[in-house]
Amino acid sequence: MSIDFFLFFLFSSFALVSSLLVISLKNAVHSVLFLILVFCNVAGLLLLFGAEFLSFMLLIVYVGAIAVLFLFVVMMLNIKATWVTISPFSVLPIGVLIFLIIFSQLLSIATNFDIFNLQQHDLIWISWILEKDNTTNIKVVGKVLYTHFSLLFLLSSLILLVAMIGAIVLTMHQRIDVQKQKIDIQLARNFDGAVKFITLRK
Repeated sequence: MSIDFFLFFLFSSFALVSSLLVISLKNAVHSVLFLILVFCNVAGLLLLFGAEFLSFMLLIVYVGAIAVLFLFVVMMLNIKATWVTISPFSVLPIGVLIFLIIFSQLLSIATNFDIFNLQQHDLIWISWILEKDNTTNIKVVGKVLYTHFSLLFLLSSLILLVAMIGAIVLTMHQRIDVQKQKIDIQLARNFDGAVKFITLRK
């Protein structure tokens, strides 16, 4: 077995086990952590298939932004584990239906494509390690994005900047009923009458 097959089975098995743990664990923080692990394994699979741009975008967008945002939100909300008694027979029909759909898809894939007998098919396996000196799709997308579509890229970044500033302005509402310090008035006051000595009668 080559290194490509080994990495394929390694990433796919880790992704399958992690996805099962995401839906089976009761702790929300642990589920989000295993969801991040699923995204990392899928990014590894995409990297093996030669889709470097999709792999890195999955790591940057989903792992670096969305999953970490989920993790922070879950940790800030401090969700307590609630024990709800649900009868397994109430969700059994839905589980059987989903299992039959997934099993039928896997069965159709297994009958049309035998991954353990690839010599019978006219497939040519090209290792991505040997193509490290070639032009990758990330370079191609970068050249097209920053040359032909540079104006659209700048306009989209400007729209995102305006949306971010608008969200900040909308959340910074001024309250009238709150007393605030006025530094200029405090600094401009007369310090001669600031302190008074009072003699109390005995």
